[in-house]
Amino acid sequence: MLERHEIEAFLTLAEELHFGRTAERLHVSTARVSQTIRRLERRVGVRLFDRTSRRVEPTPAGRRLAAEVGPAWERIGAAVERAVREGRGVTGTLAAGFTGAAAGQLVAGAAELLHAREPGCRVRIREVRAGDVAAWLRDGEVEVCLGALPVREPGVAAGPVLLREAAMLAVPSGHPFARRTSVPVADLARVEVLAPGATLQETLTLVGAGQGVFRVGAHVRRYHARPDVAYVPLGDAPPVEWGLLWRAGGDSARVRAFAEAARDLLRGP
Repeated sequence: MLERHEIEAFLTLAEELHFGRTAERLHVSTARVSQTIRRLERRVGVRLFDRTSRRVEPTPAGRRLAAEVGPAWERIGAAVERAVREGRGVTGTLAAGFTGAAAGQLVAGAAELLHAREPGCRVRIREVRAGDVAAWLRDGEVEVCLGALPVREPGVAAGPVLLREAAMLAVPSGHPFARRTSVPVADLARVEVLAPGATLQETLTLVGAGQGVFRVGAHVRRYHARPDVAYVPLGDAPPVEWGLLWRAGGDSARVRAFAEAARDLLRGP
């Protein structure tokens, strides 16, 4: 029989393909993850991951095991969560935050699904500026927030990746980059890359004024179309990832139920 921590380490590494990110999600050391995977491989008698200094990839046996164990493990977790909610009751008001219009749509959908499942629980939705997420979570202004990953802030925990989208570059509409089909990351060394402003609109206004360029996710092109800004794919950049965040130690029954609703909403019927 496999131990719970072995299954969690294996499935998380199969998703993240990175020992450091796996360790962050599980709140253990990278060495602990590596030891657990080696012990698991000895137990099953086959190598589950190919490792090099630059990448981690599941072997064919590892991919098959993840495909078979992953859904079963999710069903076990969901069953346990339902039993906990039935025992404790998911009630009261959950303050849920979001950063950006696309994130707001997902939070609203998850809130509706959660209320349908748990009529005694209501969700109060609030927009949070990206720079304020950690402070709002620590101060209790919101209990959970959908934001960009990774977040390396003390006192903030992150759930698994819910969404991935292509990375893009916001550039002035008259900039030479705007005429390209894509921009390699190496070319960013030739331009001024802006730090996030107080709001996304403020940063895009600076881009439109020719003060620099700014990395965004693909959804910004749809929700923030502007005549003075063009959006160009960052051809070799990793995708932008989104997930739920909460205060460390603050994953209450309400937060877990909301996270389950968000996952189920994206998974579809």
